[in-house]
Amino acid sequence: MKKLLLLLLSASASATAFSQEVEMDGVTITSALIEKRASETGRNIVIIKGSQFQNLPVHSIDDLLRFVPGVEIQARGPMGSQSDITLRGGTFQQVLVLLDGMRLNDPNTGHFSSYIPLAPAEIERIEVLKGPSSAIYGADAVGGVVHVITKTFVAQQQGITKTSANGQLAIGEYGFNNITAGIAHTKNKFSVSGGVLINNAEGAQQRGTKGFIHNSSVSASAKYQFNNNWSVAYRLSYDRRNFGAQNFYTTFLSDTAREKVATWWQQLRVAYQKGNHRLTIDASYKTLDDDYRFNSLAIANNNESKLAQALISHQYNFSPKTILTTGFNYQQKMIKSNDRGDHSLFLAAPFVSLVQKIGQHVFLQPSLRLEMVQHNDPELVPQLTASYKADQWQFRVSGGKTIRDADFTERFNNYNKPLVTGGRIGNPDLQAEHSWSYEAGADWFYHNRLKISATVFQRQHSRLIDYVNTAYADMPRKENLSPTGTYALAKNIAKVNTSGLETDIQYTQPISSKQQLAVNAGFIWLSSKSSNNTASLYVSSHARVLTNFSVQYNVCNFSLALTGLYKHRRPDATVGGINAKLTSDYFIMNARLSYALLKNRLSFFVQADNVFDRSYSDLLGAIMPGRWAMGGVKFNFQK
Repeated sequence: MKKLLLLLLSASASATAFSQEVEMDGVTITSALIEKRASETGRNIVIIKGSQFQNLPVHSIDDLLRFVPGVEIQARGPMGSQSDITLRGGTFQQVLVLLDGMRLNDPNTGHFSSYIPLAPAEIERIEVLKGPSSAIYGADAVGGVVHVITKTFVAQQQGITKTSANGQLAIGEYGFNNITAGIAHTKNKFSVSGGVLINNAEGAQQRGTKGFIHNSSVSASAKYQFNNNWSVAYRLSYDRRNFGAQNFYTTFLSDTAREKVATWWQQLRVAYQKGNHRLTIDASYKTLDDDYRFNSLAIANNNESKLAQALISHQYNFSPKTILTTGFNYQQKMIKSNDRGDHSLFLAAPFVSLVQKIGQHVFLQPSLRLEMVQHNDPELVPQLTASYKADQWQFRVSGGKTIRDADFTERFNNYNKPLVTGGRIGNPDLQAEHSWSYEAGADWFYHNRLKISATVFQRQHSRLIDYVNTAYADMPRKENLSPTGTYALAKNIAKVNTSGLETDIQYTQPISSKQQLAVNAGFIWLSSKSSNNTASLYVSSHARVLTNFSVQYNVCNFSLALTGLYKHRRPDATVGGINAKLTSDYFIMNARLSYALLKNRLSFFVQADNVFDRSYSDLLGAIMPGRWAMGGVKFNFQK
């Protein structure tokens, strides 16, 4: 606890900062599908600019999210190997990830939510909306929404010509090498951008073997503005992860797993705007191939999932104070698997959301969605948000219903194998999760320099889906199970109530003409209680106390960037041959020191991940790397 207090005090004391990376009161679209100032949304939203990726000691998009206030990343491997995203104590399936408004959550499993098929150079900003959002976005938006917004899709052509390019080359211990590059160009009515991210490493020690990472993302997009009314945008991207996955999912001594995940993503947007009307039509198609091999003697699990989507939304401005958004979302989910079988599922959902300003200070946003999932009864999903904005203050309250249906892994995991001697078993009889969430908070803005937010919240969850250790005799299906095996069965847990408090601090202010300091810090306290006598992985895995931060200090041509987090959780010892243990807490910090030349167009840097060489794991027996040193060069060009 002393470590936590020192960390919070240092973060608060350092909050005399300057940065263009975090927006105090930026424009956001995530809370209401329309452009609004964050201080008028009634929600707790953190907005991070994409340029943070270049300046902080991070290696992948999920690595960047790890240090966003209130976001908990439960990582199984480094540099984008695999990370579970959680918000407000939700499971990794209860966070919705969007790319330019279209959902990325894979129908196979929520473990793939952090595989964002996008080169970081294309990111304009990331909006993290904390709290329920199912009334607008549908299933999975239980703990919150992570929305990645790209440069091309938000480009506003105004008859200008602009070109920018950036890149980085790095090498380090364990055979690490990195290439990051991107380019964006706008001329008159046309915008285009593209980029690449490559991380490779070999030799990081695992139990009895050497780990490896071969991860890459390539993406390109273009937008054309036909006239003042019509525009069209398109993106094509490819993402490939190939890594050592030892004990990512099990605690067996025989686990020396390897995994390959490859994703193709296409997205098309047609937009029309005239007068008080704005119509947007989005369509996307995602394919994901997953090849997982438990060890060299095991038959690989081959899973191919597909997600086709269409989203139509119409915005009508009755007046500057009244804006109505209506829409319709369709999804087709499919999987072909030698482990889980072949399945398909469709979803259709109309929705409506009203933003109403009352007087000069009050904003109301009622929203309603009708979620219609194949084989399930239709469900109405309501939500109401209200806020009071005056001068430097925003006071806000929100409440609503959220839902989440089981994914294909939860329903059918290990169903097609001839013999299963242990592990997680799917359950096709699972019912959809339900929850009601409530929150109240306040934000204080000091000019465009300081923002302090505080929020209290509670989520009352019923029929929560989670894996629970279950004896063979109690398994509902035994056809391919061994009587001596150890199993965790996917079940609907009766009730889980989660309460919490979160605070965020962001500050921007130059110290002098030659010195700048930027701090972005957050703290969250969580308590989850289950009515089930058998402890579930959900209740035991998320942090009870989490604080994370990023700091950037510039003096003359030197720059020091720090990222870190402190996590306190219930200590746990997993059963299994490796005798894996989770410590009650840990603190890690990454550091990067840079020196810039040629008016900041060229810079050299040295970096150390896990500076204090802390041994830790987030989940199961997947050991995270110790101290890791590297260095390199990066460039920026603008015209």
